[in-house]
Amino acid sequence: MSKHERWNTLLELLAASGKLEVEEAATALDVSAATIRRDLDELAEQQLLVRTRGGAVVHGVSYELPLRYKSTRHAPEKRRIAEAVADLVAPGDVVGLNGGTTTTEVARALALRFASGRTEAPGAAAAGPALTVVTNALNIAGELAVRPQIKIVTTGGVARPQTYELVGPLTVGVLNEVVLDVVVLGVDGVDPELGVMAHQEDEASISRLFAERASRVVVVTDSSKMGRRAFARICGLDRIDLLVTDTGIAPETVAQLTEAGVKVLTV
Repeated sequence: MSKHERWNTLLELLAASGKLEVEEAATALDVSAATIRRDLDELAEQQLLVRTRGGAVVHGVSYELPLRYKSTRHAPEKRRIAEAVADLVAPGDVVGLNGGTTTTEVARALALRFASGRTEAPGAAAAGPALTVVTNALNIAGELAVRPQIKIVTTGGVARPQTYELVGPLTVGVLNEVVLDVVVLGVDGVDPELGVMAHQEDEASISRLFAERASRVVVVTDSSKMGRRAFARICGLDRIDLLVTDTGIAPETVAQLTEAGVKVLTV
């Protein structure tokens, strides 16, 4: 197991229980206690946890696994979801993307699909970018900024280090001035009764505004988040047009979502 994989597992264990003992972690990862102590010391230096005598505890009152340590979870499923969503986007569309590992994969899939520039219908005038992407995610903006065929619009705002998302009044000000053909939302939970949710209320409010500015709302998430609740509600299922997920979703969940008017695409 590589160091990155160990760190990812340690942070996931810590997120689940709030605390971690060295001996317990060494057994779970099948490595020496000395290795775990070094890992915990290095993670503490990055302010991702607080070292204690014999282990570690979460950093601060609210704990969320940073985006860079979420990226390896359910990676094949996220790539399939992203490719399916990219196929639904038409040349010239204005697409909104919030932050998250799945929407980051969507951004990469869009970049590949539109790599050769805009494909015009016969007789259409060749004008404008192949695609316009509006995002509040700094990492997505950074990846797409080097793609000349894609016009990238970033919101202002205050950056959250866990997710690289911009939030706050400056973000709201920009989104209030744009109109989107489609928004692709990554979420932290999907509940058949409450709708879609995020861990942080400031991110949830920005995602809600993204949905309000779009003609179509597409939610992307792997099946592990189905039936899961998070702290802050983004919107109800009545605002969602399509949910794209993997084949691990339970049939009864698909039935509940369909009954609520949400089209479900599994890949």
